[in-house]
Amino acid sequence: MTAATASAIDTRMPRSAARSWAWLRERGMGATVLVAGISAAFGVLLLSATGYLGAWISADPYVGGGDTATIIIGILSVLLIGVAIYVAAIVTANTFATIVAGRTRRIALLRLIGASARSQRTEVARQGLVVGVIGAIAGLVSGTAVAAVLMQWADAALGITTDYAVLQPVLLVPAVAVALTTWIGAWSGSRRVLAVTPLQAIAGSAPRAVGEAAAGRARPIGAITLSIAGGAVLALGILVGLVSPLGVVVAFFGGILSFTGLALGSVFIMPRLLRLTGRLFGRSATARLAAQNALRYPERSSRMAIGVVMGVTLVVMFAVATESTKALMSASAGGAPAPEINSLLDTFGAIMMGLVAVSAVIAGVGLVNLLTIGVVQRRRELGLLRALGLTSAQVRRVVLLEAVHVTITALVFGLVLGTLYGWIAAQSLFGSVPIPPEWTSPTFVAPALPWLPIAIVVVATAVLTLVAAVVPTRLATRVTAVEALAE
Repeated sequence: MTAATASAIDTRMPRSAARSWAWLRERGMGATVLVAGISAAFGVLLLSATGYLGAWISADPYVGGGDTATIIIGILSVLLIGVAIYVAAIVTANTFATIVAGRTRRIALLRLIGASARSQRTEVARQGLVVGVIGAIAGLVSGTAVAAVLMQWADAALGITTDYAVLQPVLLVPAVAVALTTWIGAWSGSRRVLAVTPLQAIAGSAPRAVGEAAAGRARPIGAITLSIAGGAVLALGILVGLVSPLGVVVAFFGGILSFTGLALGSVFIMPRLLRLTGRLFGRSATARLAAQNALRYPERSSRMAIGVVMGVTLVVMFAVATESTKALMSASAGGAPAPEINSLLDTFGAIMMGLVAVSAVIAGVGLVNLLTIGVVQRRRELGLLRALGLTSAQVRRVVLLEAVHVTITALVFGLVLGTLYGWIAAQSLFGSVPIPPEWTSPTFVAPALPWLPIAIVVVATAVLTLVAAVVPTRLATRVTAVEALAE
């Protein structure tokens, strides 16, 4: 081999390696790494917080040493890490499904020259694993560091010493789980690759319309089955909760099943809800365009909405659970519980709501990501609107109203689900716990609504919508009619 040949190979190898990792710069991948990182940090913080709360409660002279408190904290640790993993899986699957929808032409071209659909799907899954590992490692490190700082602050603020060690082997669990669920989410989100044909190389990368999305039978049947099964298991959890705190474990699986059914069936549920919301925006041209865009492509709208639904549901669930727990304890005690109990519940509820509020950040990242990808994939559509006479301000208004349309619908849906799940969680966990001086057990109460946290969630969702729409609206106004229609 000559020196010139060796030199040529040496210069080609770094370029080849660079090209093999070029997909990381694709729009959406960076946000997916961020989602994985936040999800892993979320899990680490949840485990650290529940461990810290367990140590605090055990040391508290009023409730410490009780087997019930220890069992409840242990159950919460397991359930909360399950919530973190579940949120990450759904957000990742939706993100990759949107990315794959935008790659339709490229995948079809590769099919045209001999690549198989399965090999293309394997490539997407491998990319999901890589971004999952990168995000999980970043989340593990940052989550552990934040947990250490927060525990030091809590010790100083509360004037206690729990001696709880920050570094625990169990903290590896959310990192590994997030990496694996990102991989699985990418595999699940890339299922559309199997339906891409070589003929689509000459077509665009448009999302599936209402008729195409509703064409299959397996999805609605699966959604209905999971929703009914989840509802039945939730009811069973309430019944078990009247005799044992372990009813919340049964209810947890009922919540997972029912929400999975709702998420799976969101492509059928959301158009009906979006149609009702669309009437709030009037009959102007931009309002009608925004409403029709949300209705015409239900898969895209449901992907954007489901992340917001999850974030709102989780925060409202803990707020309602805390308030309903107070009602249950009042019913069991024959009056208002001791001030120490109320203070403990308020502190616990505030910590849990603060932690699950991270899910709203995950939802926000997912919403920005999906809105941005959607605008990039709709360049021709936006260019056509400009060619038909819409100004930059009107195009910006269409994109913003579309985001508002989806988030208002998701907010209302999340408030309803959060109230229901929160009440069931409190009832199944504390329905059998007797409280002095009356020691009444079992107890059953109606849902108790904390209006201040609900109002904060509504305002926070409005702010999230405006922030999430900043980047997509800027991209939309940069599209010119000539450039977009020439693609």
